[in-house]
Amino acid sequence: MTLSRRDFMRSAQAVGLFYASLSLTGCASARSANRSFRLIPDPARRLDLPEGFSYTLVSETGGTMSDGFFRPGRPDGMACFAHPDSADKCILMRNHENWKNTPTGSPFGKGAELLDRVSDSQLYDRKADGSPFFGGVTKLVYDLKHKKMERDFLVLTGTAANCAGGRTPWGSWLSCEEEVLTAGKESGKYHGFVFENPSSATGLIDALPLKAMGRFAHEAAAVDPESGIVYMTEDDRSGLIYRFIPNVKGDLARGGKLQALAIRGWKSALTNNWPEDWGGGGAGRIKQGQQFDIEWLDLDDVESPDADLAERGHAAGAAYFCRGEGMDYGLRPGSNSGEIYFTCTQGGAAQTGQVWSYAPDHSDEATGALTLLYESTSADTLDLCDNLALAPWGDLILCEDGSGSNYLRGLTPDGKIYDFARNAHKDESEFCGACFSPDGTTLFVNVQEPGFTYAINGPWESLRVR
Repeated sequence: MTLSRRDFMRSAQAVGLFYASLSLTGCASARSANRSFRLIPDPARRLDLPEGFSYTLVSETGGTMSDGFFRPGRPDGMACFAHPDSADKCILMRNHENWKNTPTGSPFGKGAELLDRVSDSQLYDRKADGSPFFGGVTKLVYDLKHKKMERDFLVLTGTAANCAGGRTPWGSWLSCEEEVLTAGKESGKYHGFVFENPSSATGLIDALPLKAMGRFAHEAAAVDPESGIVYMTEDDRSGLIYRFIPNVKGDLARGGKLQALAIRGWKSALTNNWPEDWGGGGAGRIKQGQQFDIEWLDLDDVESPDADLAERGHAAGAAYFCRGEGMDYGLRPGSNSGEIYFTCTQGGAAQTGQVWSYAPDHSDEATGALTLLYESTSADTLDLCDNLALAPWGDLILCEDGSGSNYLRGLTPDGKIYDFARNAHKDESEFCGACFSPDGTTLFVNVQEPGFTYAINGPWESLRVR
């Protein structure tokens, strides 16, 4: 997420209302698309959920973690891993989107009193005034049987705006920096990188950026387990979709090749569907369900101090996507192969979100098929889709980061949107980090402010497509 997101949406609301009324091919209205169940108001004013579902507050910002550090603020992207010793437990790897100018939520306490417990190799960077950056990652061990957190501790620190990321098939969490900072001006080191965090970590790790994966406003990542290729989104209104082909499958630190997605026959495409006077190709230019053949363009100078990868890639023919954010890999029911799913938070004529899929062609890794699965026509239907997760039954769970009430929305394989949860807290903050436990019984999700992590349980079979 970017800090100006809400302000931008409010300023665009008057214009956006007109375009929200457009009916794109295949789109259903909020009324006809939503499932028939209703959300039950929560007396505690935390989460409104369907009948039969309940939540557990796993943790909240502040307080002391198991390692003695303070629990950092602004929880964001997250992934769940199987516990190596018990099927009744799982591991959560959780980002903390603390920007350079975020004033609160440090794990080091007032005046950074606990910073002397961190070695130079473990703290990635300091700000210009010498104070530490305190973006990073925490690890939680959760008891699924007794519905409680066993322990949590700091794994990565000293980074900036760790927004989203992605899990790997080899058991690590790729934590992505969204804030792109210039060494010597705003920070001691360059920022805008990916950091790999093993889910087996028992404490702080050395903070090592994977620079070959590019320097840009990283958001999320997803790994195709068959090829080992890592796909990545960029949170910028003129961002690219990237993929990283590692030199050695499963060993990202050994480098590789970075590429950007281009649409065949449409050089330097604009996919946002914005009206032309908003910097787009026209409302409805891309129809819902429309599929494109794509190719991948090699990128050079991927860690450039100018942070101009998207601009150079677009000039070479890569497609622009409007604020790529959430991303996940998975196999939907009835499908023969896995796909990469991702959101574009301000894509679409109403600027309230698009959901895309990319199907790799494993017989020819240079190609594949790109499809616009869904485009929101109104904030009432879907308002700024951000993180996403593929549910065990095949729906996509979408985290909203809009103005006013934020929802967890479900998107069915046949393109129907439904409400699953509403953030009933007075702060009306965004949902983020949705992910399921390995056994599919629990959905974990964060509410960024004031900083809650929830576990949701219930009759998941009621959400399956009938």
